[in-house]
Amino acid sequence: MQVSVETTGTLGRRMTVAVPEERISGAVKQRLVSMQRRVRIDGFRPGKAPLPVVQSRFGRQVREEVISEVLSTTLVEALAQEDLNPAAMPVIEPDSLVQENGLEYTAVFDVYPEFELAPCSGLEIEKPVVEIGEHDVDETIQSIREQRIRWREKQGVAEDGDQLVLDFVGSIGGEPFEGGRAEDFRMVLGAGRMIKGFESGLQGVKAGDERVVEVTFPEDYHAAELAGKRASFEVRVKRVEGSELPKLDDEFAAHLGVSGGVEGLREEVRANMRRELDTTLRSRIKQQVIDALLAANRIDLPESMVEREMRALAAQAQRRLAQQGMPTEEGGPDLSMFREQAERQVAIGLIVSRIIEQNGIEATAQDMRATVEEMAQPYDHPQEVIDWYYEEDERLAAVEALVLENKVFDWVLEQAKVREKRLSFSELMRPGRR
Repeated sequence: MQVSVETTGTLGRRMTVAVPEERISGAVKQRLVSMQRRVRIDGFRPGKAPLPVVQSRFGRQVREEVISEVLSTTLVEALAQEDLNPAAMPVIEPDSLVQENGLEYTAVFDVYPEFELAPCSGLEIEKPVVEIGEHDVDETIQSIREQRIRWREKQGVAEDGDQLVLDFVGSIGGEPFEGGRAEDFRMVLGAGRMIKGFESGLQGVKAGDERVVEVTFPEDYHAAELAGKRASFEVRVKRVEGSELPKLDDEFAAHLGVSGGVEGLREEVRANMRRELDTTLRSRIKQQVIDALLAANRIDLPESMVEREMRALAAQAQRRLAQQGMPTEEGGPDLSMFREQAERQVAIGLIVSRIIEQNGIEATAQDMRATVEEMAQPYDHPQEVIDWYYEEDERLAAVEALVLENKVFDWVLEQAKVREKRLSFSELMRPGRR
């Protein structure tokens, strides 16, 4: 077997393999002889047909089978012989395949990049330090109460925080437009969720009032046909409703399915906040580690791996749209939209793999069990979730990848320069909120 390799780029390779006819014909003859002992051919007793007859009947089929098998095995042998490690399955150039008087073909592929990891001791990571105070628990419980507001019809003028029940018809240049009509529409005055000018135009209304509200759609409005245009809304106020917060008492706690009254509710809320905080802290630090590793390790990326990741990301996007009942693009979205994200994920994957390899990082059965139990904890029936993960090897493989990734990030943090920064719970969980 003769092998020649051409370098087509930093990571691109073009490998030509020539297999002598003796290897093909020898394997074909061996298989035909084996068939001769068991094949049934009309005019001959079972196993007694002459080899030339068997060859005439089955020779072409057997040769095609042998060539297919030889191609697979010699591809592996050639890669090993040349000490090449493809980043993705090599592609056989169709025009290069010659099957007469031996076998010759050309395979194209990318190899994994060779790179030295930058020392992690030079990385700088900021670690938020957060404590959950009683006021944080109070704010969260208040938010839970606000999510369960009861609305009661009220008389008199509407104030900020009241809910209006409206009918309206919108028009542009005197012509109604699609999506501009609604009945029994509910909006909270002062919530800032409507187009600028709509809420201010309804200040001081009461049930039964009718008003014309003038607004201008933002230039970046999601409906392009309305962006930047001025519209008039004829509004009729059907009802004004005031809010009524549920009382914070044992009955409220029981309604939420929490035992132990108000104190039990506070404990439950604090535990949930702690889980949410731990997850957010982990995610925030992990993102910093990823950014630091990518900045410190500039590596060439195999284009085949990037393209495969782009296709995977595009497929995920299509599935999400379908699950939300939204239209999907025929033929899928433009893959170039996902290039930057794909390159980032391929790069960090290569870096993480190198750290695992160089430092002998492993995911033990105990590590995986602890991770599965942690993921199952927030569910009503944790054991069912745990059993679900252990039902299929593919699910456990995903857990193993997560454990290894987390161990790598922990290892990096041990090497890096970590600077603590104190933040309040609200600053970390709701950045930018005043």
